[in-house]
Amino acid sequence: MLLGASLLLKALAIPLLAWIAWVDFTTQKITNRDVLLLLCLGLGSLVLLSVQSGSWWDLSLSALAGLLLFVVLFPFWTLRKVGAGDVKLMAVVPLLIGGNGLVVFSVLLLVFALATALIVKNPFLLPAGVFRVYVQHLDRKGVVPFGVPIALAAISTIAFQIYESWLLASSSGILQQLG
Repeated sequence: MLLGASLLLKALAIPLLAWIAWVDFTTQKITNRDVLLLLCLGLGSLVLLSVQSGSWWDLSLSALAGLLLFVVLFPFWTLRKVGAGDVKLMAVVPLLIGGNGLVVFSVLLLVFALATALIVKNPFLLPAGVFRVYVQHLDRKGVVPFGVPIALAAISTIAFQIYESWLLASSSGILQQLG
């Protein structure tokens, strides 16, 4: 029951992450309200999992990873290399996905960040139209909406975690017992 509630909180974060990606793409802003809501969803999910397992290791690892990311990325914000919203979002994501999802998230973030940088630096790869003009505008301004690859990597990681939990529940017979 606690696992289901935890997964529900993570699933609720998916539309919020999609919203954050869209707003960051269109305005280059990530609001504190959205980041705090993600923090609450993530902490709630991790606390439920910790109560169920009786171990606070995953919550501790996630909090440590979030703190480390904030400390490492903060100087880049002071140098105006990344936005403050990006730093806060990166600090909250480990609490949202948990310690067991950090490796998957890191690999996906690398892939999505490289794809985003490639598209912003080479907008001619896109079909002609408004989207291409907008990406060229981003390139001229010298900004990259880094919240987009962060959110896409987090959404993909959460979807993978939900799918993995579903497979585990179905293979162990839990779903047959409930139905």
